[in-house]
Amino acid sequence: MKKVTTDFLIIGSGVAGLFCAYKLSAFGEVTIITKKFDYESNTNYAQGGIASVFAKTDNAEKHIQDTMEAGAGLCDPESTRIMVHEGPARVRELLDIGVPFNTDGEGNFELGLEGGHRENRIVHAYDRTGREVERALLTCIKSISNIKILEHHNCVELITPHHLKTNSVMENRCFGAYVLNTRKGEVIPFVAKKTILATGGAGQVYLHTTNPDIATGDGVASAYRAGARIKNMEFYQFHPTSLFHEKGESFLISEAVRGKGGILRRLNGEAFMKEYHPMEDLAPRDIVARAIDNEMKKSGSSHVLLDTTHLVKPEIIRYFPSIYEKCKSLGIDITEEPIPVVPAAHYMCGGVETDVYGRTNIRDLYCVGEVASTGVHGGNRLASNSLLEGVVFAHRISENIYNEKLNGHLHLPSEATYIPEWDKEGLKNTEEWVLISHNLHEVKSIMSDYVGIVRSNLRLERAKRRIHLIREEVRDYYNRTIISNQLLELRNLVQIADLIVQSALLRKESRGLHYSTDYPEDRNPSRKDTILWNEEL
Repeated sequence: MKKVTTDFLIIGSGVAGLFCAYKLSAFGEVTIITKKFDYESNTNYAQGGIASVFAKTDNAEKHIQDTMEAGAGLCDPESTRIMVHEGPARVRELLDIGVPFNTDGEGNFELGLEGGHRENRIVHAYDRTGREVERALLTCIKSISNIKILEHHNCVELITPHHLKTNSVMENRCFGAYVLNTRKGEVIPFVAKKTILATGGAGQVYLHTTNPDIATGDGVASAYRAGARIKNMEFYQFHPTSLFHEKGESFLISEAVRGKGGILRRLNGEAFMKEYHPMEDLAPRDIVARAIDNEMKKSGSSHVLLDTTHLVKPEIIRYFPSIYEKCKSLGIDITEEPIPVVPAAHYMCGGVETDVYGRTNIRDLYCVGEVASTGVHGGNRLASNSLLEGVVFAHRISENIYNEKLNGHLHLPSEATYIPEWDKEGLKNTEEWVLISHNLHEVKSIMSDYVGIVRSNLRLERAKRRIHLIREEVRDYYNRTIISNQLLELRNLVQIADLIVQSALLRKESRGLHYSTDYPEDRNPSRKDTILWNEEL
């Protein structure tokens, strides 16, 4: 299979990848690859909105303060300030592209309130914000002739110097990626001047998640194997309120429901958040998730209740149509009875370390969105800062690449001519795959039992040993088997689990989303990041 050459290769089709493609199309040809359909991403499941300063009573310093406080003292001050100050311009840009944000009669944004925020600053499109942003961006970029979207294509490996058929010594740089066409079973080298990872998160590493099936940590895993620095993977955010129902899969119940006055209650009807934090039901997510986890353990119950029955019925239906319809389909009328909820894996706050222009330590490789660790989320992401981070840093990536173009540095290096075709050798052992595929459920169980909301050194060491054995089994199978999408996802999830466990063992404190029974909690400002890299390279 011949190489495919493009100016910019974007891996992933969520808001960060699409917005980056929209921006980069002004400077060259853009190719987006995505594992399934172009609209399938974590963005599409984001209900709440985009946090940004538009209210007269609000200002950037308040937003920064709320972000830093929610981040348990670990947010990077520079990247946080950039995100907050540049956010409003990017939100207006999305409005111009066609996102139907809720506005009042005078054209001002209707601003919601969510946990951890002290001001109304959530720009939203009812409870379908992510879906509407995705739809508008897809419509926009499909009208741009030099953007190509390839569905059912998955990244196998980033192409770096160790793949090249040359003996020359060079710095670590990215030349593109080997990409699997999952329908044809072919692995194709995609060669690009710049490669941008926008692959989203890895919620599928846990048993219960609000993420779609495609959230298997492909970007972080492939970047780690290529030699990128991976930061703060111990901080995996559990959304406090995922629908609990025996007939329904995990479904996010937006933070905005509590912003409108929803109250968390025990099964006997008692409100309990006042016992955990002064902000009660609007406390930061790490605190609310731990509170619910504690209540469930104390009572032995499988869930708690989110009560909206005291609110005005027409307003609930108007502001939360998706949640109302989903619950109604399962026999729950949220205007008449409380919603059963549990915490579920939701957002990866760590990721591939980048600077404020999305650059990694591998030349020509950028990361944006959930796959990146820009430092803005620290030890716990503030609600609705994720879509904001995605568009702000996608824009900054385009600025950096434009400057390189102006300075004459935007070109394919001569070494790209040495990129070989993918070695297709391997056997397809169906019987052995049945055994190996069982590792997926085992990884999810290990992570949920030992590396969840509350951890300990004993649990983490047990997880480390068991994940290591599975990783070696999968690695051995991968090295002698024909590539498939299922195998790539399993390989990546095992790598992600290993990185989370390693990172958690390195952090000798309880901070934000990493809560250990062996260490006291610390929320004081800190720049002690957990950094991992592939020492086998």
